[in-house]
Amino acid sequence: QVQLVESGGGLVQPGGSLRLSCSASGRMFSTYVMGWYRQAPGKQRELVATVTSGGPRNYGDSVKGRFTISRDNSKNTVSLQMNSLKPEDTAVYYCNARRYGVDSWGKGTLVTVSS
Repeated sequence: QVQLVESGGGLVQPGGSLRLSCSASGRMFSTYVMGWYRQAPGKQRELVATVTSGGPRNYGDSVKGRFTISRDNSKNTVSLQMNSLKPEDTAVYYCNARRYGVDSWGKGTLVTVSS
């Protein structure tokens, strides 16, 4: 199983940018589908983006065109570049690693978009 630690959350104004990072420990990082999910207060956890080692990326409808996910298998990291942030992007963002139907989660990092 892989251990995940997120970093990079914080307070940002609407229209601003923020970059989240997730560091993974464990073996065979490249075999995992890596992703970011988020959960806003009173709402269910939702997909933000996923990326495989082969490169295909998948984005939630609400972030398409604004967020970019990337991974570096040599460093066991996955990042999320968030641009044009909106107040509705406020949430706890969780890093996810999935392999053979088994999920591992980080503890999350809070992103607050507010003026």
